[in-house]
Amino acid sequence: MPVPKLRLHRYAWPVVFGLFSGIATAGPFELEPLPYDSSALEPYIDQQTMEIHHGRHHRAYVANLNAQVENYPELRDMSLEEIMPMISRFNMAVRDNAGGHYNHKLFWDVMAPAGHGGEPSAELLAAIERDFGSLQAMQALVNRAAATRFGSGWAWLIVTAEGKLAVTSTPNQDNPLMDIVPDQGVPILGIDVWEHAYYLAYQNRRGAYLDFWWNVVNWDSVSRRYAEAMNP
Repeated sequence: MPVPKLRLHRYAWPVVFGLFSGIATAGPFELEPLPYDSSALEPYIDQQTMEIHHGRHHRAYVANLNAQVENYPELRDMSLEEIMPMISRFNMAVRDNAGGHYNHKLFWDVMAPAGHGGEPSAELLAAIERDFGSLQAMQALVNRAAATRFGSGWAWLIVTAEGKLAVTSTPNQDNPLMDIVPDQGVPILGIDVWEHAYYLAYQNRRGAYLDFWWNVVNWDSVSRRYAEAMNP
């Protein structure tokens, strides 16, 4: 299957960028730069998608979360990891935007330029083979969870409270750390299946995006997250 080439009408980009222009992020929560150049994941994720996804969508989540500090001053002294397990105490704006901020920080971190993401650690691979049978079987389950997520959301590889690996998915910007989701755990890998994550290059072919996405997984990061989840 060839990697799709981006086809975008020449008038579309000013319109898309205009939707999110002028968004400030002043407050306790910050938009960190990407850990690689915005073109580094090509040809699997194109530069324009990365620039809009990080510089506009993620920026909007950070700005909207900072705006909620006026309603919930305690947020000023809380990390995202502290907010998630008590997300039910806050309004939907905090849920959506804190979730969006956390999810995207993880998403950028578990990706790397093709050929630079390493391999699963021996410990992670052993856990994958124990709980799924093989790396390929785990990938197929994640792809299925992502492909069958109706509308917008995420697919996850998580560490459960029992120390097992599991595949789950959440709608919108929810994640497995939140106290309102049915399948809870520590996410160590997540795939964004909101359309803005892939539509410019893949259009409605979510399955193709999912297949190609594994070329840019940062297994070094996923392995580190697994080790941290097993030894908190």
